[in-house]
Amino acid sequence: MSYGLKGRIFITPEHQLMAKTRQQKETTVAELTDIFRRAKSAVFTSINGYTMKDANNLRALSKKEDMSVFVAKKTLLNLAVKSANIDGLSPRELEGSILTMVGFSDEVAPAKTMAKFLKDREKMALLGGVLEGKFIDAGMVKSLSKLPTKHQLLGSLVGTLNTPISGFVNVLAGNLRGLVTVLNAIKESK
Repeated sequence: MSYGLKGRIFITPEHQLMAKTRQQKETTVAELTDIFRRAKSAVFTSINGYTMKDANNLRALSKKEDMSVFVAKKTLLNLAVKSANIDGLSPRELEGSILTMVGFSDEVAPAKTMAKFLKDREKMALLGGVLEGKFIDAGMVKSLSKLPTKHQLLGSLVGTLNTPISGFVNVLAGNLRGLVTVLNAIKESK
C-alpha cells in the first residue's frame, strides 16, 4: 500500500519485496501527478548512502514546511511528470535512484531544506528540480536555495512599508514635542 502526503513516502517495506501490480502503479502515478500539479517546486536528489536515520531527519525537516518527501521508481516518476505537463528533462535521464522533495506553499523551501540536509552528506547530490512547471538543473537549484524564503520576503516588505509610516509619526511627534516645550517655557516664565 502506498501512502499519500500524510505518510510522506511512497514505497513501504512490504512493497519493496514484491512487485507492484498494474493497478498499484497506476494509483501511485495518479498520486504523484496530483502532487506535481499542486507543487510550487520540487527538488530531485540521488539517494546514494541514504539511510533510515537520514529519512527520519529529512522527514523532520520537511514537517516544518508544507512539503512532501518520497522515493519512487523513475518510470513511475517519469509518467507522473509527463501527466503533470512539466517541460524539460525527464527524471528517467537522471542518474541513480531519486529522492524527491516537493513544496506546496513556498517555491524556495524544498531547495533550502535539501541544501541544508545535504551539507553533511557527501554521497548524496542534487540532480535538478522543477520550478514553475519546468525542469531546472542542479546549479539553478543551488541558486534557488540561497534566496530568502517567502516569509523572509514578506517580513522585509512589511518593514519597508512600515518605514515611511514610522517616519511620518516621528515628524508629527516632533512637532507635538516642540509645542509642549514652548508651552512649558511660557508657563515657566509666568
